[in-house]
Formats: sequence, C-alpha cells, structure tokens
Amino acid sequence: MIFNSFEFIFLFLPIVWVFYYILGKINIPIAKGWLVLASLFFYGYWNPAYLPLILISLVVNYTIGAFLGKNKGGQLRKVVVTLGILFNVLLLGYFKYFDFFIENVNFFFDSNLPLKNILLPLAISFYTFQQIAYVVDSYRLETKQYSFLNYSIFVTIFPQLIAGPIVYHGQMMPQFMDKKTYSIQFENIAKGLTIFAIGLFKKVAIADIFAKYANSGYSSVESLTFIDSWITSLSYTLQLYFDFSGYSDMAIGLALLFNIKMPINFNSPYKALDIQDFWRRWHITLSKFLTTYLYIPLGGNRKGTYRTYTNIFIIFFVSGIWHGAGWTFIVWGTMHGVASIICRWWKLAGFKMNKVLAWMTTFLFVHLAWVFFRAVTFTDAVTVLKAMFGLNGIQLTGLYTVFNEKLWIIGLYLVFGLLISWFAKNSIEIMKEEKRSVLRAICIAVLLFYSAMQLQQVSEFLYFNF
Repeated sequence: MIFNSFEFIFLFLPIVWVFYYILGKINIPIAKGWLVLASLFFYGYWNPAYLPLILISLVVNYTIGAFLGKNKGGQLRKVVVTLGILFNVLLLGYFKYFDFFIENVNFFFDSNLPLKNILLPLAISFYTFQQIAYVVDSYRLETKQYSFLNYSIFVTIFPQLIAGPIVYHGQMMPQFMDKKTYSIQFENIAKGLTIFAIGLFKKVAIADIFAKYANSGYSSVESLTFIDSWITSLSYTLQLYFDFSGYSDMAIGLALLFNIKMPINFNSPYKALDIQDFWRRWHITLSKFLTTYLYIPLGGNRKGTYRTYTNIFIIFFVSGIWHGAGWTFIVWGTMHGVASIICRWWKLAGFKMNKVLAWMTTFLFVHLAWVFFRAVTFTDAVTVLKAMFGLNGIQLTGLYTVFNEKLWIIGLYLVFGLLISWFAKNSIEIMKEEKRSVLRAICIAVLLFYSAMQLQQVSEFLYFNF
C-alpha cells in the first residue's frame, strides 16, 4: 500500500483515522494499539513475509534499550550496546549488501560463489538507523523507561515507516504520552490536509511526469546525445526532488492528522549556496543521524584538520552505501564527501563566491552527481556524462524515439519544474503561514481532486528502494 493509491486514501486512512479518535475517547492504550496494528497492516500489505523481521527487530532493540536505560550491568553495558549495534548493522548488511559483496568477491577473485538473490525488506534502512539511535541513546542514559506499546508506535507508525523521516525518541515519545494527541484538533487537521495535498500533487502531477523522461533516457543511454542527455539528467534531478519532497510532505501531513508532529526532512535543497548548505536541506534527518552517531563519535572537528576531513569523507561514504548496494552509490557518496571537504577548506581559507555563482555551482555539482545515483551501472553513468559534455554528438537525431514527445513540451516542463524548485515557497513555509482563506481552501481541494484523478497510474516513491 502506498500513499498515492485509492485503497490508502479512500479506505485505509479514513478507517484508521476514525477509529483512532473513537478509541482515544474510550481508552488511550487501545487507541495506541490500534495505531500499531494499523501500521503493521500497512507495512505487511506489501509482503507479509516482511512482518516477522520488523517484529524481531522491534523486540530485540526494545529489550536492549530497556536494559541499557536502567544504568545497570557495569562494564557489561558496553558489551550490550556493541552487540545491539552489531545486531542492527549485520541485519541490514545481510539483507542489503550480501549479494553485492558476493558479486565483488566473484569479480575480483574469479570465483563462482552462488548469489542468494535476497529480496530487500521494505524500509529496513530507515527503521534500522532509527533503532540504532535508540540503542545508543539508551546507553547514554538519554532515554526513559518507555512502554513497549509507545516504542512500537515510535518504530512502526505508518506515515514515516517506509521512507522516513528518521525520527528520534526524544521527538516522538512525549507526543505519544500526551493525552491531547488522542483528541481531535482541527488546526492540525487543516495543516495536515494542506501539506498532504501539496505532497500528493508533487508526486502524481510533477514527479511522475519527469519519471517518464528519466526512465526513457536511462533505458537508452547508448543513444543519448547532447540535448537528450541533459533532458534525461534534468528530468531525474527534478523527479527525485518532487518525489522525495512529496513523500516527506505527505508523511508530515498524515502524522498531523493524528496530532503527531514529524521533523522536517526536506527544505528546498536546490536553493542551497554550497554543498554543506545542501545537506542541511536534503534528507535532513539522515544528515542528523550521521552527524550525531558517526561524525561526532569519530571526533568531529575536534582532532585536527586531517581527522576532520577524514571524518567528513567517512560520513558521506557511509551515506552512499546506505542508499544502495552498488558502486554507483559509493561514487556518489565519495563525490559529495570530496565536495564537502573542499567546501570546508574554501570557507576556512576565507574565500568567498558571488551568491548567484555559488548557487549555480552547487546545483550543477548536485545535478551531475545524481547521474551516478540514478544510473544502473558505472558504465551507464559515464556514458550519460559523456553525452552531456557533447562527446556523443550534439544532433537531435533519435530524440523523438527516446522520449516520444515534442522538444518544446519537454522544455516547458523542465523550466516549470526548475522555477518551482529554485524560487517557490516550499510546503513547510506555506504550512507555517497563518493565512486562512476560502481561496486557499479551494486551491487545496482542487489539488486533492486533480491528484485523485491521477491515481489510476500508481507509481512507487523512489526512496522505497533505499
């Protein structure tokens, strides 16, 4: 089940929402249990085989966290927290990277070890990082004696379960323990519907249009020349932007319908003036996780310039691997790591760049790096980049066979998408405005109606793959 589907919007969501508040008036623990069961149903709807894994992860991490949070056990606590982290890392490593590891062993050592063809469990990257944070915070005595029911909501709550944001116990647990959370609050409903409508529109009316061009181009990389390679790469750059920001909006909006406030995960990243600024805007909760639980424990910027640059490189290398089991993701993470090191050195050296030039340079780098993020293989990425730099010719021959669309129409779509991503207010800014009017309500209703009419062509969100 996905957010942009008839069964979710017109069946699952209304039923869960109505009974959540009915049960909240009768008995709050029952309302919490209802939300957990609904979330597990939402997760298992994809494939019931995923359920035992998330339940095992849930129980193991809660047990470890509960033990560590009691501040008992002496030196045994270090052993337990280490085992807890290893449990999560090995769980993620086996399901996400085992076959990738075997493929590379076979390649480098000319062996023929069999692949397991493991199916990646949905959302494992997200709920694993979330629970690693909980285990580490429990070791640091930053958690309280939460009930298993509250912990279960924290991990499984359906708006954020599949593709984030990565949430933390300190943000969420107080909300689950607040009685007001289980009573209807009309302001939250209004804000939730607003941001959900904007997110849904981004996905079905914008991202899915660019998906057609990106998929066509990347499935025919050998035939791309200068113009169509730029159309292909820009289409993916905009598809990813509106797809991911659309999901993030919808997650925040859905949570607000249940009086739960999720952290902002996306803040107009294509407006960034440098690569550090970009990562303060893109996948904000992942950046926070890597900074808090990897960069700072490694020493951050406290142990000299060389160690600082090494630590920066490590977190982006890990970010690349986290996104996918493939060399293209490793190259993408490495590119961002090197760029972040250069950015830090540039600022410390006292250099400055004109804001417009800084913005253009940042966007161009991010755009080129996305080629590796999207390409199926390293060779495909290089082929696309060669075409973008004119090495495969500049003629328009084959353009219509690749995209099956007139060039001026594609151009209008690209200009429209770029202008929105560069200059428009984002959905969070709109939601925070106190403006209320009939016109705005009509606009939101129109967005919802139009988006609902596009649900016949259901497509998954890109970050479901990670």
